[in-house]
Amino acid sequence: MSGIYNPLLVFLSLIVAFLASYTALELSGRIFSLQQARQRAYWLLGGAIAMGIGIWSMHFIGMMAFVLPIRIGYDFFTTTASLLLAAVTSFLALSTVTRGELSRVRIAVAGTVMGLGIAGVHYTGMAAMRMSPPIRYTLWVVIASIAIAIAASIVALWLAFTLRTSAQQSLIAKRLGAAIIMALAIAGMHYTGMGAAHFAAGSICLSANKLDANWVALAVSASSLTVLIGTLAFLGLHTSSLSNSLQRANSQLEHLGTHDTLTNLPNRLWLTAHIQQSLDACARGGSMIAVLLVNLDGFKTINDSLGHAVGDDFLKTCANRLGQNLRHDDMVARIGGDEFVIVVGGLLDPSVAGQITDNVLRELCREIVINGVRLRVSASIGIAVFPRDGNDVETLLHNADAAMHDAKQSGRNTFRYFEPTMNTTALSALILQRDLQRALEEGQLSLSFQPKFKIANLSLSGAEALIRWQHPEIGDIPPLEFIPAAERSGQIVQIGNWVIAEVCRLIARWDALGLPAIQIAINLSPVQFNVSDLVDHIDAIVRSAGVAPERVMFEITETVAMQNADRTTAIIQKFQSRGFDMAIDDFGTGYSSLAYLQRF
Repeated sequence: MSGIYNPLLVFLSLIVAFLASYTALELSGRIFSLQQARQRAYWLLGGAIAMGIGIWSMHFIGMMAFVLPIRIGYDFFTTTASLLLAAVTSFLALSTVTRGELSRVRIAVAGTVMGLGIAGVHYTGMAAMRMSPPIRYTLWVVIASIAIAIAASIVALWLAFTLRTSAQQSLIAKRLGAAIIMALAIAGMHYTGMGAAHFAAGSICLSANKLDANWVALAVSASSLTVLIGTLAFLGLHTSSLSNSLQRANSQLEHLGTHDTLTNLPNRLWLTAHIQQSLDACARGGSMIAVLLVNLDGFKTINDSLGHAVGDDFLKTCANRLGQNLRHDDMVARIGGDEFVIVVGGLLDPSVAGQITDNVLRELCREIVINGVRLRVSASIGIAVFPRDGNDVETLLHNADAAMHDAKQSGRNTFRYFEPTMNTTALSALILQRDLQRALEEGQLSLSFQPKFKIANLSLSGAEALIRWQHPEIGDIPPLEFIPAAERSGQIVQIGNWVIAEVCRLIARWDALGLPAIQIAINLSPVQFNVSDLVDHIDAIVRSAGVAPERVMFEITETVAMQNADRTTAIIQKFQSRGFDMAIDDFGTGYSSLAYLQRF
């Protein structure tokens, strides 16, 4: 007995096979991307059911596409068993491709088991017909169908594993192509298996009165398409949700990359881009822009005394005030610490920048109350104007910074327009700082001594050591120029140690020559005075030179002494306990009193 195929149902079986294959590929990618074990388990179970229904439906629709000249039906329990077998096979496939690395041995074993499962779904479904006499099969065709199922399963597992990650170009197109290949392979197995079946003449179907083939065909087609299309739609909605979440995350990352996290102002990256856009616009329109670099005066004191939490709140308040009274196209950015930049565009007169700066200073000087503490701060502001003070972003920012430092040196709470001499001064300071180390190594430093006389009899009582620097190219450099540079760079400690060692060397030499013994005074820098082991270090230098401590006196200024009166008292007492004399220079120029002098 021979049958014919219904082309519509054959085509429908191919559609279902394609949908099942694409669903499997999408599910493998979704499960692989999940991090939590519970979510993976839920998706794996639901995916196995959806994929199993798809594979089972494809085989069942393919069977119903084969029309025999007798009434056909299906046994309920055998049909259900084939559905469960399809779900188990799908679970095996999804769990295989969504964990770890897929080795050759593992893909071969898993593909073989999966292929046997798919073939089992087909032949179990055929058994649900309960034909009498039983269906006869051509053995080599059955073996070929099983081989096709195993080969198709291995290819399907490999494709699903390869395309499980979303970090690929043209992923959807690749999955569509892979789904077509998998669908043709699964359908090929099914129709090869159908070709192995032979129905004897006069055969009857013992399940004809159980599950009617027409109703089963309608139910299977509707349910399978509903489940598969519903699964794909859910995956699409989930992907859209993930895409929206990813877009929000990207927007947040982009915002974090271009804004300061504390004040939410633009950072240096966005500032640079904004200035460049403003420069391009001004170059076309012939206008000017002003770059105002704002540095808060005394902010470090607030941070050190009241803590970083108060300091952060203070910076936020200052950031809000800087943005007031600015035009829509102007920008305020924070470039680090207590430094801000204001960009004012579309200027026709540079003096307008000065008017804006006056308003900024006035706003910043207003009292700020944080946690019940009343605070005031001023600012030093440097102004650089395009095109007068620079034609590019870096030059404008550099020149505004030089003008800001000049404003700070001019008394603070003020502003300065950039002038070319400011860069010369800054460059000179940089050169001095760079060459100081070489001066120490090459013996460019020397000492001069200013004598001290007693008024009563005009006798020599001692001398003060004064450092000098004879630069080989610049010539004589006054201490007022290189000492501040050495203090800023921290080199003053090394220079101070050299002065002490050199004084001790000269004292020993004078003693060897039989000259009268006098006491030499040495100035201590504020940076030196704050070194933790100052007294022990100096005592070691002096004693290693074989010089008595009484021959050396150390001088500090009143300003240094009054920074921390308790600490100063302890250090002076420690110097005196080692035999050194101490002196306070410029006493009375500050705010101390004779009571402090007596205490010291």
